[in-house]
Amino acid sequence: MRKLARDLKMIASAAVLAALCVSEARADGLSGAAEVLRAADVVILGEMHDNPVHHQRQAELLVALKPKAVVWEMLTVEQAKRLEAGIPDDALQTAEMLNWATSGWPPFSLYAPVFAAARDARQYGARVPRSEAPEIMSNGSVAYFGADVSARFGLDQPLPTAEQGAREADQQVSHCDAMPKEMLPLLVDFQRLRDAALAAAADQALAETGGPVAVITGNGHARMDRGLAVYLAQARPEAEIRSLGQSEKGMINGQFDLVLDAPEVERGDPCLAFRKDG
Repeated sequence: MRKLARDLKMIASAAVLAALCVSEARADGLSGAAEVLRAADVVILGEMHDNPVHHQRQAELLVALKPKAVVWEMLTVEQAKRLEAGIPDDALQTAEMLNWATSGWPPFSLYAPVFAAARDARQYGARVPRSEAPEIMSNGSVAYFGADVSARFGLDQPLPTAEQGAREADQQVSHCDAMPKEMLPLLVDFQRLRDAALAAAADQALAETGGPVAVITGNGHARMDRGLAVYLAQARPEAEIRSLGQSEKGMINGQFDLVLDAPEVERGDPCLAFRKDG
């Protein structure tokens, strides 16, 4: 408990300092971004999960856009239901309510400003529970959603051969060239399922609230060329969907309606976990 409180204070301070260092162009960028995103029925706010500036921007954009609903990649449906009575004012209480410490996500202090900014919206979770991953890997994403839902979102359609190959190559790179080749199609399928789960949650939120809906998710899912927007557009072709990507030092993969840059976060070697001697 005390450690979580210290983490909240330390990283919140780091976020403020980082935001102050981004320069005056950041404020203009956020204002312009809000104008670009304001007309959308569904706004996808991408992030790198451990970058505090990205989360601070998400919070500021939620305040500016005032969505009626927020969809969280980080929350399961069950976790989101715990927030139906409202997001507590106290960040520690929110973290405990969501059992965030065991979630596997970066410290809640990074996300605390975003949750605070989303307080007036309805909350929707889109995370596929870890406990269901083995069954999904065995039976496929269509079996998970059912034939009708899968068809509505286009998840039942195979990817073109070239795109399937490109995605498998991306999965191998993101897993430090440590994955057996036979695992790559399963990883691509699971990524598509997660995109479709986000799209389904956004679709439900739009139907129940009338929108606008904001989606808080990683840049990979926020991509307009292969992320959740592809599946949501299949189900709701009339919906206006716009996406923000957030880069570090100008580096980002994919297509977005706009991109905002931020300083790079210092990280250790992400491939250590894949090395037997690591």
